[in-house]
Parts: sequence; C-alpha cells; structure tokens
Amino acid sequence: MKCFLLIDGGYLRATARAHSTFEYNPDFIEQFAKGCILADEYLVRTYYYDSPQFRGTVKLPVSGDNTSFSANDAWLEDVSRREKFAVRRGTLGFRGWKPKRVPISGRDLKDSDFSPIFEQKGVDMRIGLDIALISAKKSVDRIILVSGDTDMIPAMKEARKAGIEVAIVQLPEPVYRVHKTLLSHSDYLRDVEWPPTIPATIPATIPAT
Repeated sequence: MKCFLLIDGGYLRATARAHSTFEYNPDFIEQFAKGCILADEYLVRTYYYDSPQFRGTVKLPVSGDNTSFSANDAWLEDVSRREKFAVRRGTLGFRGWKPKRVPISGRDLKDSDFSPIFEQKGVDMRIGLDIALISAKKSVDRIILVSGDTDMIPAMKEARKAGIEVAIVQLPEPVYRVHKTLLSHSDYLRDVEWPPTIPATIPATIPAT
C-alpha cells in the first residue's frame, strides 16, 4: 500500500520538548518517521513542515534596548537531504513578549522576566495544499498525518472523498490527545514507538522555535 507521511514539525517538536531527555534533531525526525510506517506500507515520501528560526532585531519589553535573534538552519537542510524526505518551509514572525510568571504586578520587572512570542505562518496552508494535490492525483492509497490542527479537516475530507485513507498519528499522552473532530474525519488512529530508537550520534540542540 503506497503512502505519504506528512509531519507538522512544530507539533512534533513541542512533544519532544515536553520530554526533556530527547534531543530534537534530524536523526530524531528521521527515526520517528520510520516508526510511523507499517510493514505492509510503501512510503513514497515524507513531507516535513517547519519554519526557519526567527532572525532580526527587536526592542526589549522593559528597558527598550535592542536585542537580536540569530539562528542556524543547517538542521533543516540536513532533514531535506534524508532519504525520501522533502521539507516545506513556512515563516516565523515575532509577535511581542509574554511574562514568564503570572501575576507580574508588585515587583520590579526586568527584561529577563519576559519570553519572546513567535508565530508560525504558512505551515498549515502548505499541509492542506499538499493533501489536496495528493488527493487530486490519487497518487497514493493512504496519507499518514502527524498534526493536531483541526484546520486540516477540510483537506482530510477531500482525501477521503477521493478514496484515500487517512491515518492520524497519536503522539504520547499526556502531552497531546488527538482532537475528537480529527478522529471523526480520519480512518485510523496510529500509535507509534516513543521515543523513537535513535542511532548513536552527537546530539544537537532543540531549536528554540
């Protein structure tokens, strides 16, 4: 049975972060992807969706001083070179600051009391467009989706109308529980090995965004 695997990187990374002993790097992503495929399935390709980290200069929330964000996106290039992988890139925007603790009144505030807010754009749209394109071409029998976003439902409906099965991957609880509306528009709920078995390698730092 031919299949495509579609992975929302932000969704997967949030789970890896919640389990602090895991390193989120290309090896982790590749091994996780392998664990999503059953023995009777032929993987055509894995689409991995994520955003390059934010780069730019912004004002700090208390002092008003400038601070700069820089990042190395070589890890995304690494993912794109893995066997049967394709990377779809969204964008990441800075959306201000949030307090690390609440309430925040009654004490002198410092810049270090706040964390930056980043918003990912374009990833959900790209996942939906790829599902629609796969459905139109009827190029596979099954789509395996790693996402918790209910915005995927219209695309999932189109896939099923085209006769393509949709499987939703369940990431480990209690981090995420697949939303019941996603289950209503899929054919299977698939459990995967967690953590994935990762070959010995030099660990990379989990991307900050």
